[in-house]
Amino acid sequence: MAAPCPEDPSLERHFKGHRDAVTCVDFSLNTKQLASGSMDSCLMVWHMKPQSRAYRFAGHKDAVTCVNFSPSGHLLASGSRDKTVRIWIPNVKGESTVFRAHTATVRSVHFCSDGQSFVTASDDKTVKVWSTHRQKFLFSLSQHINWVRCARFSPDGRLIVSASDDKTVKLWDKTSRECVHSYCEHGGFVTSVDFHPSGTCIAAAGMDNTVKVWDVRTHRLLQHYQRSSCISGPPSQRLTDVPPLVHSAAVNALSFHPSGNYLLTASSDSTLKILDLMEGRLLYTLHGHQGPATTVAFSRTGEYFASGGSDEQVMVWKSNFDVVDYGEVIKVHRPPAPLATSSGNLPEVDFPVPPGRGRSQESVQSQPQEPISVPQTLTSTLEHIVGQLDVLTQTVSILEQRLTLTEDKLKQCLETQQLIMQRMPP
Repeated sequence: MAAPCPEDPSLERHFKGHRDAVTCVDFSLNTKQLASGSMDSCLMVWHMKPQSRAYRFAGHKDAVTCVNFSPSGHLLASGSRDKTVRIWIPNVKGESTVFRAHTATVRSVHFCSDGQSFVTASDDKTVKVWSTHRQKFLFSLSQHINWVRCARFSPDGRLIVSASDDKTVKLWDKTSRECVHSYCEHGGFVTSVDFHPSGTCIAAAGMDNTVKVWDVRTHRLLQHYQRSSCISGPPSQRLTDVPPLVHSAAVNALSFHPSGNYLLTASSDSTLKILDLMEGRLLYTLHGHQGPATTVAFSRTGEYFASGGSDEQVMVWKSNFDVVDYGEVIKVHRPPAPLATSSGNLPEVDFPVPPGRGRSQESVQSQPQEPISVPQTLTSTLEHIVGQLDVLTQTVSILEQRLTLTEDKLKQCLETQQLIMQRMPP
């Protein structure tokens, strides 16, 4: 019997509060919070629990272009057209630290998986890496020749990938700070890029209406979503019965499902698309936004995804696929299936079939899991501990800020003392 078909994704909630186009969204670790940025210069933090009030953070002097929660969820980074990055503590106070990051619009911000550093990309054509807690600039990557729209760390933190209006995607080694490879197959500006959860592949979206997936080890193009299914098979088969485009306008953003089986895209054609990477085909087309869909992001478990658009709305959708595998999401990451070559053979890389594919419904149901009940007292205790950790995180952040100020003052005093010593007669 064939594997059970996934249910259609469903719209769970939509949030209204921004006064201009939504540019970016991201979920916290526990999916309790959803952050969004907008052209209205504000950052919103929405609570997934019904009837909960949202936080509106004001601080940026111009449009907020990007947001990203730290891996722990205790910090929230945002970038802006005002050329700065802010690191917020996402609570009711909304305190933030400002980084004078770039000399032009900051387009992208992303934390490393260990939370110790973050990477930014800017219209000043550079990619920069920063220390989170020391609040220091570390180094810059400067080989792009046009605006850099997006930059992401690999899951292991060893690589950085960047996408630019120079029509290239560049892969960088974080340690050597060298460009490992440039992918030049896009026919227009590259708007978004990200690593597959396995760390072995990257996907990039562009103004040429396409999505491409490459293997970062062999640098081969694995999948090219230009049409309603991934282009594959012998060239003679591609010339007939050409299907319509996946997107009919620029692809603005993309996000991998944590299992690595699916890729979510947002386009100026107002649609969201879900691509099945294991079979190389379009799975769903979702209509919800009135006007361009500008941003998308899966939650850390993959149970939900969020989207934003020029209609000022933030929408939260329930994935409804691979429900039986949610418990294995963090454990198993499978790379996408590669293209078939003209000879019908696959590239040398071995891509195993993911769990859940080919299993019958009976085999899934034959191993029921007992529901786990958590005592109310334990739940309350854990919530209290989390609250105390938040307080501790805030305290440490404030102490680090004071330490940095002290170091700067000390440096200034030493420089002044040296000047005085130089002016004194021998």
